[in-house]
Amino acid sequence: MLALHPTLETIETQLLFEGIYRYYGYDFRNYAPSSRSRRVQNFMQIEGIQTISELQNRVLHDRQCLDRLLLSLTVNVTSMFRDPSFYLTFRNLVLPTLKTYPFIRIWHAGCSTGEEVYSMAILLQEEGIYHRCRLYATDTNEKVLQSARSGIFSLSSMQEYTQQYLKAGGQKSFSEYYTAAYEHAIFRSSLRDNVVFSQHNLVTDGSFIEFNVIICRNVLIYFDRTLQDRVHDLFYQSLCPFGILALGRQETLRFTSKSDRYEELSKSEKLYRRLS
Repeated sequence: MLALHPTLETIETQLLFEGIYRYYGYDFRNYAPSSRSRRVQNFMQIEGIQTISELQNRVLHDRQCLDRLLLSLTVNVTSMFRDPSFYLTFRNLVLPTLKTYPFIRIWHAGCSTGEEVYSMAILLQEEGIYHRCRLYATDTNEKVLQSARSGIFSLSSMQEYTQQYLKAGGQKSFSEYYTAAYEHAIFRSSLRDNVVFSQHNLVTDGSFIEFNVIICRNVLIYFDRTLQDRVHDLFYQSLCPFGILALGRQETLRFTSKSDRYEELSKSEKLYRRLS
């Protein structure tokens, strides 16, 4: 029986991402192939590029082209109080324990444009413990981090965010947290007082501090099994004993190398507690 040979497109794609990794240090080699391929093809169509080899040549010689490709490859779909039941469960199930700690470190890994970071800051303020917290909001993409640092979002989204805030157990009028200016909502600077926004690549970078909570929702679904295991190793090393790990609804610890190292707190909201 003849061995199946990889297609030319497969070889070109492997060379593209190997080149990006070697030259720039961004590692997309173990992203889920179907999602990665779809995003590359969409990008090529927008840029008017005919072949992946042509894309590789363009990216390796034009940093701005790489930056545009990075925005296409990284998924930046987010909203404030996304999945309100998660925040309600976190408020009721996790916060009572966190309130007993003198100081709390929370890592938002893959924070995108920051809406979920501000959501957590609001929740912590309402529970009276924000002054004892430090939130580390990281993403591989510096451009989305700039947006997150600004705390400025579209005013047209505020009606939707208000509804999600109320479903998440919000205790005030949501409009108290921002000022409307033209078509933008500018969130209170106090929500950023205890937030550190920083570039961090889950694929290539290591642990940098010990955390009580790690929140990484709807990021790992774009990684293949090998890369998911690598990131779960990183999270396990970064969590203190009995620390909390929060994943997205389509993500799970099942079938990972660390599945037996955690206790499941909420099956529906994918909340786990690291065992000692």
